[in-house]
Amino acid sequence: MIDEPHIPFEMDVLYEDERIIVVDKPHFLATMPRGMWYRQTALIRLRERLGEPDITPAHRLDRMTAGVLVFVRDSACRGAYQMLFQNRQAVKIYECLAPCRPISGPRFGTIMQVEPPRPFPLLRRSHITKEHGTMAAFEEPGLANAETLIERGDLCFPPAGGRWREAPEGGPHPGNHPICRYTLHPRTGKTHQLRVHMNSLGLPIVGDDFYPRIQTRPYDDFSQPLQLVARMLRFTDPITGEKREFVSRVPLKMADSSGGCNT
Repeated sequence: MIDEPHIPFEMDVLYEDERIIVVDKPHFLATMPRGMWYRQTALIRLRERLGEPDITPAHRLDRMTAGVLVFVRDSACRGAYQMLFQNRQAVKIYECLAPCRPISGPRFGTIMQVEPPRPFPLLRRSHITKEHGTMAAFEEPGLANAETLIERGDLCFPPAGGRWREAPEGGPHPGNHPICRYTLHPRTGKTHQLRVHMNSLGLPIVGDDFYPRIQTRPYDDFSQPLQLVARMLRFTDPITGEKREFVSRVPLKMADSSGGCNT
């Protein structure tokens, strides 16, 4: 790309020391260069802002997902922080907006109610596959390789007029279905895992342009962010042994709403 479009969202620094920098990544900003995106990525923005070309990511967030993201500035510590995430020693908590309605039975995998007879929280397990060269992941028969604990929180956006109305083709829309906040605890880290698991329950995340179906949008259309945020990250610092906890300030909100869902 000769004329790379500017992504109109700022990236705040939540914490920094001589070893790491923790940022609040906005929606639409890829973690590192890929495809048409180079300067408009979290990594290159941070390197250019601080004048430190050796900064590297300790882990990644999907381009469409906002929230807490850790970078390593001291190359001698790079391996220690990256292994922290590769070995799943960091606790990650996500939040999203999705329809408030009864779940539908997924085609593959299992659902376990954690506190029956309450429908939530529930544990969703399935086998997720992401093939090289394809945009979306999918579930199929096989030993479960993806596991997510899902909690349902408060009603954030009621349907228009305070009444339930079915949306065209059954899809969620702020004027047709009430929207709730969900808290997601991934126990594995498959590509698009949270988006796939929510969609498989009939609860596609607001703003998702891949699930349940791929929607083509202009590359410079930033009007409908995926309402999925990596809200909290907790880990024991592998160098100092200190307990670390970082919380994203990115709000959850509907595209046509000036207010947000309290977090």
